[in-house]
Amino acid sequence: MAAEIQPKPLTRKPILLQRVEGSQEVVNMAVIVPKEEGVISVSEDRTVRVWLKRDSGQYWPSIYQVMPAPCSCMSFNPETRRLSIGLDNGTIAEFILSEDYNKMTPVKNYQAHQSRVTMILFVLELEWVLSTGQDKQFAWHCSESGQRLGGYRTSAVASGLQFDVETRHVFIGDQSGQVTILKLEQDSCTLVTTFRGHTGGVTALCWDPVQRVLFSGSSDHSVIMWDIGGRKGTAIELQGHNDKVQALSYAQHTRQLISCGGDGGIVVWNMDVERQETPEWLDSDSCQKCDQPFFWNFKQMWDSKKIGLRQHHCRKCGKAVCGKCSSKRSSIPLMGFEFEVRVCDSCHEAITDEE
Repeated sequence: MAAEIQPKPLTRKPILLQRVEGSQEVVNMAVIVPKEEGVISVSEDRTVRVWLKRDSGQYWPSIYQVMPAPCSCMSFNPETRRLSIGLDNGTIAEFILSEDYNKMTPVKNYQAHQSRVTMILFVLELEWVLSTGQDKQFAWHCSESGQRLGGYRTSAVASGLQFDVETRHVFIGDQSGQVTILKLEQDSCTLVTTFRGHTGGVTALCWDPVQRVLFSGSSDHSVIMWDIGGRKGTAIELQGHNDKVQALSYAQHTRQLISCGGDGGIVVWNMDVERQETPEWLDSDSCQKCDQPFFWNFKQMWDSKKIGLRQHHCRKCGKAVCGKCSSKRSSIPLMGFEFEVRVCDSCHEAITDEE
């Protein structure tokens, strides 16, 4: 199989090393401080906390900073120790952490959005701060001057943000299910294209700059792999969850995609295999196998004196078929369907063990 799914708990359980507690409300984001055995967290209780591991093995707060509004997200750059914090009031507050991580010095504030900041990316190579907010705005600022360089209004509230440094393309997924690609210049942006393949809102984005592939997770339970690299712009659907996709993570060195679902499942996808593109669903007024009319085809129903049938689609060929002509089910890992899905009878007979 192309994906490894563990629906049941393993007998070997992970060992809990530490539980860092202290926030009074929801912790919206936490990151590990590399090489320091520390954790930075931001919370709805308006606090920013830095926890460092002491000689006793316990994590103790070295920084406790109260912000003027609830903290919704953050971006931390270990190389420069720059911490950018998004707030519920639309402000992005920027700090520099000291070398010993015992002090955070205010640098500047960006009045980036009219409402809650949803995501932040700091791009060190360009000295840009990219952000999205609940005001349906994407904005980017110069981190050196604090100047707003530009913005773009999305069709819905953004829920995913990725950036490619080499080409200066930004990818924005929103709650309508659309993915927007923008080309950023120093003080302007150009709409490149939009993708719409999800029937639910985009919940997560992940970008592979080497293979030039974008992954999008959605509340429609699916993950779509968008080939941005030019190989005919293919889109491959990955079905491995029974609930909305909560998060995505990609390991470039092993070419493995990890997706976490609201069903409690974690799926590890091997993306180092050749996959077939998911076919588009074809439109028809009658079954493309037996020619039985569908229930909206009144003329054919009247002429043939037959009751209209419900329309289905074969996941392998995309043809519109009736229930009788698609009574079989099969998993098709080669096409990303790890669970059994509806296929027409002729495709079911043609599916090989290899597929």
